[in-house]
Amino acid sequence: MSSRDQNAAVVRAYADAWRKGDAAALVGLYADDFTLHYFGHSPLAGDHTGKAAALATLARVQQLTNRKLIDVHDVLAGDDHGTIFARERWERDGRTLDVQRVLVYHTQNGLLSECWVFDDDQQAVDEFWNDA
Repeated sequence: MSSRDQNAAVVRAYADAWRKGDAAALVGLYADDFTLHYFGHSPLAGDHTGKAAALATLARVQQLTNRKLIDVHDVLAGDDHGTIFARERWERDGRTLDVQRVLVYHTQNGLLSECWVFDDDQQAVDEFWNDA
C-alpha cells in the first residue's frame, strides 16, 4: 500500500468516526505522541503535545461549547499529508459561530501523529474563545 493510500485510509477512518460521533474510534486513531497545533491568540492556541494534552484541549472545547460537526466537505490525501475540509458550529453563552476548517494531518504506523487546524476566520475564532 502506498503512503498516499495509507494516509487516505487513516484520515477517512477519522472522518467517518467524526461523522458518526464515535469518540472511542476517534481517540483510538491518535498516536500516543500526537501533537495538535491550534493557531490563533486564544487560551486554546498553541502546540498541545502528547495524546493526553491534545485530548484535554479538545475536551475543553467540548466543555465550553455545544460543538457540532455540520459537514465533512472532503477528505484528500497525498504522500505526506491527509486533509479534512469540514464545517462546524459552535454555540456558547448565546453566541453561535460557523467555522470552515481545514485539518492537515501527518500519519505514522496507521495512526494520526500530528494535526494543524486552519480556520477560515481566525479572528472570529479568537474572539469566540478569548474569554474562555
